[in-house]
Amino acid sequence: MEQYGKILIIAMPIFLLLIIIEKAYGYYKGVDYAPLMDSVSSVSSGITNSVKDIMGLSISILTYEWMVSKIAFFTLEASALTFIIAFIVIDFQGYWTHRWSHQINFFWNKHAIHHSSEEFNLACALRQSVSSFINLFTFLLIPAALLGVPAQVIAITLPIQFFSQFWYHTRYINKIGFLEKIIVTPSHHRVHHAINPEYMDKNHSQIFIIWDKLFGTFQEELPNVPPVYGITRPAETWNPIKINFQHLSVLIKDAWHAENWKDKFRIWFMPTGWRPEGFDEKYPIHKINDVFNFNKFGTENSNKLIAWSVTQLLITLLFITYLFDNIAKIGLPSIFIYGLFIFITIYSYTELMDKNKYSFLWEIIRFTFAIAILNYYGDWFGLDSLIPIGTYIVMGYLAVSLIVNIYFINIEFKTQNASFINLQNE
Repeated sequence: MEQYGKILIIAMPIFLLLIIIEKAYGYYKGVDYAPLMDSVSSVSSGITNSVKDIMGLSISILTYEWMVSKIAFFTLEASALTFIIAFIVIDFQGYWTHRWSHQINFFWNKHAIHHSSEEFNLACALRQSVSSFINLFTFLLIPAALLGVPAQVIAITLPIQFFSQFWYHTRYINKIGFLEKIIVTPSHHRVHHAINPEYMDKNHSQIFIIWDKLFGTFQEELPNVPPVYGITRPAETWNPIKINFQHLSVLIKDAWHAENWKDKFRIWFMPTGWRPEGFDEKYPIHKINDVFNFNKFGTENSNKLIAWSVTQLLITLLFITYLFDNIAKIGLPSIFIYGLFIFITIYSYTELMDKNKYSFLWEIIRFTFAIAILNYYGDWFGLDSLIPIGTYIVMGYLAVSLIVNIYFINIEFKTQNASFINLQNE
């Protein structure tokens, strides 16, 4: 837990710098593929995922350590060869886990967040799930376990393989020659994120594109079919926590409404998007049918709201940096309380980004929760030992945030609504 926090402290500024560079390059080229509101939502999703991981809110039904102890033919030491084997096997596991997440209704819930952006940029790479609490696919590492690859090698290689998937989430890199035949490139992954019928459920590989070519799911990016991004049942919110459970909510409602027990059971394991016969008419869900003719979500925002949303994200990054750098000092169970505060924070400011008037209630909940934390601990998780007035800074920020929320809900949003109504009446 503490070691992973240290890794994230190194990785976060690198990812953020690359996101900023991509944004600046878009301005330079005059084609911006990374709207700020979309990027704020994406990075916020990455924060929720990393906090969930730090808190250890997921378990493996079958652990790799157990498999090695039971089925290994050999006992290998950590070496360059074992790391290579681990990387290849993890990539094989990643392909099938990824593919099944796209093709099975229940598993899509944990992956939909990654595809929910209607843009394609480096920031959307950080849209990762907080709704996956059980790892069912450790058995796919059996080849490494049979060869006796040490568990510590797998533990080191997993984040390396995961972080290596960041770079190809961009529209600014075209096809890159012979590498297109070996590794996953931005062109391959643009196809994967597209909702065009020609591209759906293709290119599931994570590092080596060979898996798609071997198992029949490869699709080249076509020059006459520009990819359109998102999900066919659009999220229509910037709130990453809501997005994480949208598909699950549909499954639960459909299972409840299903008239026979067969449908109640099989809906979870049918192909993604399957619903009982007649449900699209009885219980309609907004779906994109013409990928070249739909309105993207949340494109009309004032500069004030955009600036405040970016500010909230940057301050939240400071909060989690302190958490990741002081995991041992904060300790258990306090990191769960800190993590809950982060989740409430992100829920609150992304609700404001959605222009939801009830974001005010979430802001009050956050403010009240912070006061309860201070009453219990005496300061902000030991921050005063580092910054003598740290607790006052935190409470000052929370008070300002509450005031700004009141301004947007009661002044700016009402003024915008009034202006919109006047335009309609003219």
